[in-house]
Formats: sequence, C-alpha cells, structure tokens
Amino acid sequence: MANVNVKVIPPREKRPDILRVAAYCRVSSDSSDQLHSYATQIRNYTEEISKHDGWELVDIYADSGQAGTRMDKREDFNRMLADCHKGKIDKILVKSISRFARNTRDCLATLRELSALGVSVLFEKENINTETLTTELMVSVSGSLAQEESISISKNQRMSYQRRMQRGEFITCCAPFGYQLVDGKNLAIVEDEAKIVRWIFDRYLAGHSVKMIAENLTAKNIPTAWGKQIWQENAVRKILGNVKYIGHALCQKTYTTNVFPFIRMVNKGDVDQYYIEHTHPAIIDEGTFEKAQALMKRRAERAIFIPANYPISRKIFCEECGCIFSRKVSNTGHIAWGCRKHLRQAEACPTGRIAEQDVYAAFVRLYNKLKLHAGIILKPALDQFNALNAALQRGNPAMLSVNLAIAEVAEQSHKISVLQSRGLLDADACAVKLQEINAKLAQLRRERRRLMKNEDIEETLEALQRMVDVIHDGPDRIESFDEALFAELVDKVIVKSKTCVCFHLYGGIELTEVFL
Repeated sequence: MANVNVKVIPPREKRPDILRVAAYCRVSSDSSDQLHSYATQIRNYTEEISKHDGWELVDIYADSGQAGTRMDKREDFNRMLADCHKGKIDKILVKSISRFARNTRDCLATLRELSALGVSVLFEKENINTETLTTELMVSVSGSLAQEESISISKNQRMSYQRRMQRGEFITCCAPFGYQLVDGKNLAIVEDEAKIVRWIFDRYLAGHSVKMIAENLTAKNIPTAWGKQIWQENAVRKILGNVKYIGHALCQKTYTTNVFPFIRMVNKGDVDQYYIEHTHPAIIDEGTFEKAQALMKRRAERAIFIPANYPISRKIFCEECGCIFSRKVSNTGHIAWGCRKHLRQAEACPTGRIAEQDVYAAFVRLYNKLKLHAGIILKPALDQFNALNAALQRGNPAMLSVNLAIAEVAEQSHKISVLQSRGLLDADACAVKLQEINAKLAQLRRERRRLMKNEDIEETLEALQRMVDVIHDGPDRIESFDEALFAELVDKVIVKSKTCVCFHLYGGIELTEVFL
C-alpha cells in the first residue's frame, strides 16, 4: 500500500458572533467617597460595554458596603456566577483582582469554574485576561497580595478596637434602638424611640410575651432600628436583654476569628469581654432591667420546644390566621395537629384540629393523581414557565435603567458631601438633602431587588423540573404515606378547614385535597 499523507484539520473554535459581556464592581463600605467610586464604576462599565463593537451588555453586577473577605456575603457576585452557569455570560470585566476576591483559594477556584463554563475574566488593572492559560500564576501572586493586605487591615482594625475596649473608650459601632451615635463614638437618647423601649419593658413585665409585643409594634406601624416595618420576636428579645439601656456597655459579645477567611462568632467565653459602667445616659433603671432578666430566665426554663422530628413538622399552617400547627397526642393515642392560636384560645381561631392520618392519606391520594395525570397537571405549568423564561432571556432594559439611576443618585450624594466639606453648603441643608438622596437610593435598590426576583424565575423553573423528575422516577402507585416523597415534593401544607388541606408543592403548584 502506497504511503498516504494525512493532514489533520483541527476543528474551528466556535465563538458567538456577539460577545455577551458583564462587569463586576465592588466597594468596601458606604462612605461618600466609595459611593462615588461605586457610581463611577457602574457608569463607566455601562458606557464602555454599550459602545464596544460586537459586545452585548448582560448586566452590571455590583456589591456595595459589604465585606470582601467572604464570598457568601456578596449577593451580586453569587448572582453573576449563577448567570454564568445558566449560559448568559461570555466575558466578565473587573477593575482589579482585589475587587474580584480577597482570597487566593476562592479566586482560583472561581476562575477555574468560569473557565470550565467557557467564561473569561479580564482584570483591567493587572492587564490579565484568563483566556491565556499562563496567567493563572500571575493571578495567584496578585491574589495572594490582596489576601495579605486584607488580613493586615483586619488585624490592625481589631487591635484598635481591642485597645479602645481596654481603655473603656469603645461603646459600639452601631447605636441600638433608642439611641443615636454622636461624633461616631457617643450614644445620645432619641426620645421618640426611648418611649417605645420603656413601653416594651412595661408590657413584658405586665405579662405580655415577646411575640405579642412584636405583633403590637408591627400593628402600630413603628419601624425597627433598621427601618423595617415588621418586628421579629428576636428584635424584642435583644432589646430586653441589652445592658446599654441601663447606661452600661458589654463589649466583645461577638468576635472575629484570626484565621482567614474571617468569620464573626458569638463570644461564649472564647475571648475577653469588657463590661464598662456609666458610658452613656440610661433609658431604663437597673431595677426594671433586672426584673426583666429574671422573668426572661423563668420563662426560658418553662419553655417547651417541639422538635422537627415528624414529616409535617413546621410545614403545616392555618389558612385562617397563618399560625403554625402543633402536634398533639391524646390519652388514647390519637394523633392530631392543631392551630397554635386555636389551641391557646378556641375563640381566637375557628380552625380546629385535624387527624395526622387524614393528612397522610390526602398526600397518598395526591401523589397517585400526579403520577397518573402528570401530563395534564404538570406539563402545562412547565411549558408556561419555559416560555416566560425564554421571554425574559431576551433582555431587560429596566435593570440597566435602575443601575444608571443608582449611579447618578450616588454621585449626587458625593458632590453634596464635597461641597459641605469645603464649607460651601449649610450643614442643616445638607442633612435634609442627603436624607432625600438616601431615601431615593433605598427606593432604587428595592426596585432593583424586585427586578432581580422577577427576572430570575429560573429557580422556580428548576424546582418545578425537579418535582416532575421525582414524580417520573417515583413508584407507579403508593398505598401508604412515603416520608421521602413528601419531603421532596411538598413545601408546605395549608389547612383550609377541618376537612380540607392545600398542598403547596415546590415549583409553585398548589393542589387541594378533601379528607375522605
């Protein structure tokens, strides 16, 4: 056989005609200078990507005022990674490695993950493009430097706090409800909030529970220390146990670990604490405070907690009042679940008890119907979600508009701060204007979160698809309650009456079953 020359023609690399580009930016706190940097980065990236021929803007991912040493604390960073996994992004622009990650291990792991997805990252300051394989070493070196800088800054800050605590000079970084920080270090009473603090202590000592107090504050439309409209029981409990209300300060109730990545821990005797007396004006007298502590201790000792060791524990709720159901076993061994409000006072909620076995039997019937009629019940819902998702994938100009608005408002805040520092604006006028700007920023960020939730329906789609897969792979029919299937399919059970429940399945499907 004659010699045959064979020429290998490698496959052509397939690249999209349009490169889908995103940008990630981050600042380390909410100071005016860094807000200006944040606004500038958003504006610059928006304009740069929009003007670049062959590039299509996906989104500007921006984290503001969050710690850079923890990946799990960066909301938009994690959203960007999720979008990469969904195939939305081809290239990411970042100002520098220190903005991308403060941890070499996480940095390299993320870059390898993105590389496997076909997503490249361009670090502008270091002029590193991860499309070039040899740059990983450069990233490692630069990432290490960024990590060491982060560790050094964190250690210096902790040492500064420690020395101030030892001298009795450090009170708090954040004023509790009822106080405000003056000159960044002194606590002054805010009388309108102080009245509410005194009312909380009075109600508690009068026999009201923290739950009743929280519900009352919410009903009165009194905002929390963080401006939220709904009071949680834990917020009331923290007020009742905070020594700052008697004019003292207990420092280092939490501490940050020395090992990277830094983690904030509750101090359970691991490091020194500092109790400093008479650091600021008191809102509550010591006698009232001590009575509240004694009552909290007695109530804690009497409290009985229901463990979540039954299949429907913490999953069954009353439609009438929204309360969770509790499990009750009678003297004869009959097991029932009842609305907690009804159990405390029958007149408070008309929903009575339902037999546990009736709920289990209803789920058995539900599963068998789903298995038999999956094409009729589940397929239309899945098709509708897929169609909606496809429509959203075509772009959302509203998100870009909100990003630009945030940048503009943040820039206004910076300009006003600069003018005030130069003595060109009256302090009171500045305060009023900055308050308006901060309210506008909060509104825009809420709108942005709303758009993010509305845009990203893929989590719901994935949950629905998983449920369809569970039904498809499950048994053809079940004759008795299957705990594993219940856990995989049911998010919660809403009790509509003594004879009817509604199963809320993962993926948004709601199906009602009547007891036989």
